[in-house]
Amino acid sequence: MEERKYLDDLAEIKRIMGQSTQFMSLSGLSGVLAGIYALIGAFIAHGLIENHHSKFIILESWTFQMIVVTALSVLVLSVVTAFIFTYFKTKKSSDKLWNPVSKRLLVNFLIPLLTGGIFVILLINHGVYGLIGPVTLIFYGLALVNASKYTVRDIRYLGITEIIVGLFATAYPGNSLYFWAFGFGVLHIVYGAIMHFKYDRK
Repeated sequence: MEERKYLDDLAEIKRIMGQSTQFMSLSGLSGVLAGIYALIGAFIAHGLIENHHSKFIILESWTFQMIVVTALSVLVLSVVTAFIFTYFKTKKSSDKLWNPVSKRLLVNFLIPLLTGGIFVILLINHGVYGLIGPVTLIFYGLALVNASKYTVRDIRYLGITEIIVGLFATAYPGNSLYFWAFGFGVLHIVYGAIMHFKYDRK
């Protein structure tokens, strides 16, 4: 009886220590919505490309500028949605949104992400547009893997999958938009749904 109580106490201590080193308030529903935004954005981008008047899309073209606007809109909507859902989830669980763990999570997430963003800008300056989609997938995946040690383990598997999709997109550059839609759209919806039913509904 005493041994069982001792093991239960150890399990509780381990659980509390895990919570103190992991940010558990990421919302699955925000991932689903981010995936939906990405699919809508990919649909718009596909329409812009199909209606482009020439074979090549240059930096100065209206089509490229609208694709950039679409991508930035998807990014802003996703970030705002994630912040709102995470804020209300932390409030509901009486946790703090901004704490040492969430700071480490954000820093480790942003290092690869900002590196990828700078790399994309360099690609644009050199006119290498075909690698923009694959690079965003790969560096986003690296950002997720890097940040996964400060949140739920599932983030790591999503990051690895994003990297794999990005590598396939690099191997088949003519279909990079479809891989981008799958990586940022479908995978986010599937992952977000899993997160919602696995963690949010508890």
